[in-house]
Amino acid sequence: MSTKQTPLHAFHRAHNARMVPFAGWDMPIQYAAGIKAEHLATRQSAGLFDVSHMAQLEISGDQAGADLAALTPSDIAGIGDGRLRYSLFLNDQGGVLDDLMIGRLGDVFYLVVNAGRADHDIAHLQKHLDATTKLTIRTDRALVALQGPQSANVLGMLGLRLDDFRFMQLRHFDFNGTELVISRSGYTGEDGFEIALPVSVASQFCDACLSTGLVTLAGLGARDTLRMEAGLPLWGHELEETITPVEAGLGFAISKKRRDAADFPGAKRINDQLKTGPKRRLVGLLAGGARPVRDGVLLRYNDRTVGSITSGGFAPSLDRPAALGFVETEFAAPGTSLLADTRGTPTPVTVSDLPFVQHQYFR
Repeated sequence: MSTKQTPLHAFHRAHNARMVPFAGWDMPIQYAAGIKAEHLATRQSAGLFDVSHMAQLEISGDQAGADLAALTPSDIAGIGDGRLRYSLFLNDQGGVLDDLMIGRLGDVFYLVVNAGRADHDIAHLQKHLDATTKLTIRTDRALVALQGPQSANVLGMLGLRLDDFRFMQLRHFDFNGTELVISRSGYTGEDGFEIALPVSVASQFCDACLSTGLVTLAGLGARDTLRMEAGLPLWGHELEETITPVEAGLGFAISKKRRDAADFPGAKRINDQLKTGPKRRLVGLLAGGARPVRDGVLLRYNDRTVGSITSGGFAPSLDRPAALGFVETEFAAPGTSLLADTRGTPTPVTVSDLPFVQHQYFR
């Protein structure tokens, strides 16, 4: 099966991106500067990412809010106009089917779901939405993420007014007569924006960002190292159908109102974990030496297997190897020493607080 191309495919080729297959799409993994340079440029100034492979969905109708509430642990009715919320699709056992963003613009709920789970999520919605609820898949729009401490200045230089526009807000903006939908959010731990825009102006907008001199193009490689440093989960690694939000450190995504009502999928298991604690927890791990520890590597305490790595590699901001992984709760305290069984050669690792790099969201 051939891979799909985002509306910015030709733009990436023109900027000498190294392209790789990802979740059925042909995506830039890095540009000429390399992953480390793109990562550090995002932390220090601004990085621009094509995230058009993620699915943008709109849900509307009198039952839309109730339909979404039935599939998530979020207080959907409490999402005000122009607000955005991190949420989760859950199964009946409390496992995570996917994580997603849900925003509200007027009477329309705006969802962004992961590329690798898009087909699943759309089918899940179609199965459970009321017959009167309308689901629209916005294939007419690209999606880019502008991330980093200079990202707001970049948008200001493009003529966008960001007055009183803060983290987890969603709003319409005008770019040279074209309407954009922008959220102040992202996947790097930095201040930043996700920008939905018509396919016809996607390349023009990216060129305008680059013309400010503050922006570096960044690919999936830097996106992954940035989110790992920020302690942000990736479906298929820190999230999947057997992992609960509590185990993954996402208890904040379960609203108090829904906890008290216990009316969301998997509520009993999740509420039990919230009360007594889960048997395993997601932790940060810092490796001794220069060798990274990789996904799937088992973690041991003496001769006992106590967990495994879910995401591992080099953390450019720390200038050392780092990882995320699940460990049994009794071994989850920061400072705990474990061994990563890397190809038969143990690598010492130390449990660390998350995030590795403090979040810089504009609240």
